[in-house]
Amino acid sequence: MTTEEFNNQLLGFHDKLNYYAIRLTANKDNARDLLQETYLRAFSCKEQFANETNLIAWTFTIMRNTFINNYRKASQKRVIFDSTKDLFFLNQNKDILNITPDSEFRTKEINKAIETLEDVYKVPFRLYTQGYKYREIAQMLGIKEGTVKSRIFFARKKLSEKLEDYY
Repeated sequence: MTTEEFNNQLLGFHDKLNYYAIRLTANKDNARDLLQETYLRAFSCKEQFANETNLIAWTFTIMRNTFINNYRKASQKRVIFDSTKDLFFLNQNKDILNITPDSEFRTKEINKAIETLEDVYKVPFRLYTQGYKYREIAQMLGIKEGTVKSRIFFARKKLSEKLEDYY
């Protein structure tokens, strides 16, 4: 495929690529940026395209990977600038900010419901809610990872039945 044929075919997919970009970003401006970056990468990587393959699928893959990479970069760069004296906002406990009497009551009710669970379900569930990974819980309790997952699943199921009135 010549460079001119490649460019013409690629530009012929503009509407489909634009629609896909809007679906990924949910924002027209970000979609335009993603589309532009996709075109740039596709044109610059033309030599890597195998003539026997599907050009639009190749381009969609470039767009999806570009979107994912940009998302990861953006999530890593989220920095909070605190211009208050003594860094008040950064040092403030975020959990305390949103406590209402209603949420405090619900938290107590949920904790009561968790305490009514059998230890077989309660212990893995508590460890999971404290931030431990399935693998870590399995090692601590000396059971298989699949068993941990199923016990946490059943704990959630039992809790949802007990707390049905709160949903």
